[in-house]
Amino acid sequence: MADVVDVNRDHRLDFAELLAAPGVEEHCELRSTFGFMAYHGGALEEMTDVIARHAAEQAGASYYGVHQPRGMRNHISSTRVRPEESERLAAYLGHVHVVVTVHGFGRRGLFASLLLGGRNRLLADHVASHLRPSLPAYDVVTELDRIPSELRGQHPLNPVNLPRGGGVQIELPPRVRGSSPLWWDWEGGLTPHTEALVAALADAAMAWSD
Repeated sequence: MADVVDVNRDHRLDFAELLAAPGVEEHCELRSTFGFMAYHGGALEEMTDVIARHAAEQAGASYYGVHQPRGMRNHISSTRVRPEESERLAAYLGHVHVVVTVHGFGRRGLFASLLLGGRNRLLADHVASHLRPSLPAYDVVTELDRIPSELRGQHPLNPVNLPRGGGVQIELPPRVRGSSPLWWDWEGGLTPHTEALVAALADAAMAWSD
């Protein structure tokens, strides 16, 4: 696409520069103090923004997302997603008490695993208790030693850990996001697995008490 800047290999790109790139959309919707985030959304980690936004809407929760357009797949590490470079992100993190950050991953041997990292382990167990009965075909992992170190979301500068109560980083494989070959001929909107995921996340948000 001629109107999209390909910054995929520019590892020097700052978060503010990514937000200013043509076609990139930044969204901040403040509702309750429970939040969902998807700052690797759009064409990068497909469907993560859709899942986070739908869950937020169903739960009356807050939402922050960065959506990259088709043709752009720039992965800025979470520790470089800085509120100092975005007024909307700073406002969001100042508003929510806890957050669930939605990411996508694909790794051999983990295609049916949902990985719940982040520093708020009480919230991780709470979210997992809603996911397990809704998605029985998946392994919902909360034990940090079972999660690859780079997917655990433990760095203090990771945005998932910046709200006052911290949060949970959930890593979703393609199958549950509806973006695997399993769903190549699905034409009914969100797949059943994705619908169940969104509903479970929303239920977890509504049942959570600070």
